[in-house]
Amino acid sequence: MLHRKLYQLHCDGHEVNLFLRDQQRWIERAKILDIEGNLVTVRYEIEDEEESSSWEEILLLESIGAVSRQLSFVPRIGEMELLVSEDCPESEQIVSPTTEPEQKSKPSAPENNNNAE
Repeated sequence: MLHRKLYQLHCDGHEVNLFLRDQQRWIERAKILDIEGNLVTVRYEIEDEEESSSWEEILLLESIGAVSRQLSFVPRIGEMELLVSEDCPESEQIVSPTTEPEQKSKPSAPENNNNAE
């Protein structure tokens, strides 16, 4: 089952976090490069204060204890105000289905009474 899930994440190109049971550590934001039999090849980066390094490891499938994937994130920015629908231009606003838009009375078109007898 884990093999199929890893293959699916590999095909989709998602970054994953892997927990290695035998080393009791997490590999964060790894890209699965290849899966051959019970070997999984991953690439990831580690950033320290002084340097950034890129790693490629070949892992045994049995050593992978857990796989997680980040779905989304929202940055925490100090005093930033989020935009709401009232801030959008009027042409881009979505009309709420509970409120009826005001109907402007339009003059009705004259009826065409061309009866040929």
